[in-house]
Order: sequence, then structure tokens, then C-alpha cells
Amino acid sequence: MAKSDIAAHRVAAQNRKARHTYEIEDTLEAGMVLMGSEVKALREGRANIAESYAKAEGDEVWLVNAHIPEYKQAGQFNHEPRRPRKLLLKKREAAKLIGASEREGMTLVPLKVYFNNRGIAKLELGLGKGKKHYDKRETQKKRDWDRQKARLLREKG
Repeated sequence: MAKSDIAAHRVAAQNRKARHTYEIEDTLEAGMVLMGSEVKALREGRANIAESYAKAEGDEVWLVNAHIPEYKQAGQFNHEPRRPRKLLLKKREAAKLIGASEREGMTLVPLKVYFNNRGIAKLELGLGKGKKHYDKRETQKKRDWDRQKARLLREKG
């Protein structure tokens, strides 16, 4: 198997609580400006984006509070683990995200960091509204009922 096939669509970090905490309405793919040691640390799969968020400054979008630990073999050329990272978006996409987050009270939530077919690190960014406590309970009830229904169908059939 070729090296590019192994790295294709490999998830480096995932924000599992995002879909529980937010009602994600739209997702899009963004590139990230990374240093070499950050890419190598991502390939090891040691990143954490659970507490991170994206924010707009001017006409740019930044990933804030994402933790990519230092790469051990980088030595003095290492990076700062929680530094803000610029997201690479088309102007139209950035304007859409910035407008929605400012006007409609939406939040930019990082969903996962992965490597695409060409081995480039990408961020899946979701545009969503925060769920209320009763919405979270309703979603949990629906998920439980769907599981129970599937279990009953398996037992009968």
C-alpha cells in the first residue's frame, strides 16, 4: 500500500461533544497554517480540539485554543502547543461564516482535523447554535428509542 493511501482521510483529532452541545447546521472544510513540527505531531494523532473554537478577526478566521502537543524530535524548532492558527478559507466562505456568527448568534465549532488524499491537514468546521438542556435530553431520548427499535427488529426478524 502506498504511503499516500495510508494517510488518506486519516482523522488526527475529533471533537465528539460538538454534535451533542451544538445543533450543527452547516459544515465546511478549511486548511490550516501549520509549522512542520505541528504537522508531524498531528500525524502521530496526539491533538485535542475538544476545547477549541474558531473566531473571526477582521476578514480572517482563526482556530483558538486547539492543543497540538510539541513534537519530541523537533528540538529547538518546536511550536507553542496552544497558539492561534489561521484558517485558510475562500473569501466568500469566510464572509459567510463571519456574517452568520455575528448576526444570527451562531458559533464556529471545529469538528475534526484530518489529512485529505494529498496528505494535507484539513479542519472540518461546523456552523451551529448551542443546544438548550431540554434539547440535549430530547436528542438522547430519540437516540435511545432508535437503538431500542433496531434491537427489537433484529430480535423479531
